[in-house]
Amino acid sequence: MVEITEQPLDHAALTERVRHNNAGAVCTFLGTVREMTGERRTVVLDYEAFPEMALKKMAELEAEARRRWPVIDAAIVHRVGRLGLGEISVVVAVSCPHRGDSFEACRWLIDAFKETVPIWKRETWADGQEEWVHPGLSS
Repeated sequence: MVEITEQPLDHAALTERVRHNNAGAVCTFLGTVREMTGERRTVVLDYEAFPEMALKKMAELEAEARRRWPVIDAAIVHRVGRLGLGEISVVVAVSCPHRGDSFEACRWLIDAFKETVPIWKRETWADGQEEWVHPGLSS
């Protein structure tokens, strides 16, 4: 399951969605809006996406994870719009028969997601300055 939404993310519901009787492990990653990036204080983040392209890439990542690991189910959901401190921007939940595969698949999914999916964030700092961050580029 892949999704882009403007609604707050319910990580518990997404984790439950991937649970299965054949899965001995569920690994969930939450990306949240942090207050400090280095020495700079974040006020808000604004996320924008090219939905058609982003959803296609997200589906490709899910399919690749299923080829690499014995994934029973997966959920990859990203929120767009304005998010405040502590809000969840992305959830990746993966169920597998065993924990090692679940951890590896989840980590690979979020790392590959951050590198390749066309979702951008604009960080607004406490001093009023803003910075756009793009997939695959270091800030």
